[in-house]
Amino acid sequence: MDISSLIQKNDTKIVFIILDGVGGLPINKKTELEAANKPNIDNLAKVSACGLHIPVAYGITPGSGPGHFGVFGYDPLQYEIGRGVLEALGLGIELERSDVALRCNYATIKDGIIVDRRAGRIPTEKNIELTKKLSEKIKEINGVKIILKSGKEHRFCLVMRFPKTITDKQAMVIDTDPQKEGQPPQEPVPLNEESREVAEIARQFIKMAEELLKNEEKANYILLRGFSVIPHIPSFDKKYGLKACSIAVYPMYRGITRLLGMETLSVEGDIKEEIGLLKKVYQNYDFLFLHIKKVDSFGEDGNFEAKVKKIEEFDGYLPEILSLNPDVLVITGDHSTPSLLKAHSWHPVPVLIKSPYVLGGLVNSFTERECLKGELGIIPAISIMPLVLANSLRLRKFGA
Repeated sequence: MDISSLIQKNDTKIVFIILDGVGGLPINKKTELEAANKPNIDNLAKVSACGLHIPVAYGITPGSGPGHFGVFGYDPLQYEIGRGVLEALGLGIELERSDVALRCNYATIKDGIIVDRRAGRIPTEKNIELTKKLSEKIKEINGVKIILKSGKEHRFCLVMRFPKTITDKQAMVIDTDPQKEGQPPQEPVPLNEESREVAEIARQFIKMAEELLKNEEKANYILLRGFSVIPHIPSFDKKYGLKACSIAVYPMYRGITRLLGMETLSVEGDIKEEIGLLKKVYQNYDFLFLHIKKVDSFGEDGNFEAKVKKIEEFDGYLPEILSLNPDVLVITGDHSTPSLLKAHSWHPVPVLIKSPYVLGGLVNSFTERECLKGELGIIPAISIMPLVLANSLRLRKFGA
């Protein structure tokens, strides 16, 4: 249902927090949320509407893009947006209709086999050095302008700027990242006749970059992911009537919110710095999105204890957010990233909605098993935003 006709504006404040990849699976009988000492979140859960959400569909493991679009109320199956576009926007690149954007990893390769897809998570300073080197040496391929920009740690962005408009069909090329170590990189294979040109530019870029990086100890190769063009998508403001901002350290998540038309605020650091900025700009917006990344990173690393500690660290800062007294506070994740799997997964994600208009009193803590007892039950992620708007009294009655 399109709820845009029911939107009504008021002065309520909404704080929407994503603990990236927060859902988990038991190790020694406890998930990361169950193992964490997090009294503030648990106390909040006791008086909130709790449940679990399905990011895309049952059994489907979402990427970060679909995971975020779902919780923001955009059906991921309708708005399929490439990671390359999200990465480019997050890094501040103004994309054009003639661009193909890619999300890239520096990687370690030995004897033709990938031994580390993330090049040991090289320092961002090293990334900047290497990306500058590539940029100086590879400016154009077959009349196509090459734009590179470094991101965090091992990530960087590649934009191919063609002298003509590029369609989504022309960008349909297979990723070169096999998604696991111990395998050779894949070829950038075109998926149709129209995408042959983009695939060929990618192939040449890889070859040139490999030559320039061959003497590097760790970052001696590159992997290309998410060939994509900028899509057409309705803005968050038009969809919900909310003046929104996003606070996120990592470029991809800034890219997601920039694509939705949120004001993306620049911040460096981690939880402390993000919450400091939240408090500083709180009065300027109706909807404030706060993204906490490292919960997911430790899950992907299979580091159960570190993921637990990051959850506990956030819990320690939660009183600062509560002191702002938002009308609606949401805490959830974009997907689950169990340390057990070292990857994103299809498992439902805990969600908490605090407002004066919830039942509450049904759960004792913010965990997967406890949230299942809450009043929300198991819901699709796209149902979260209508519930948030209702709890902020921003939806009129439907019908007579």
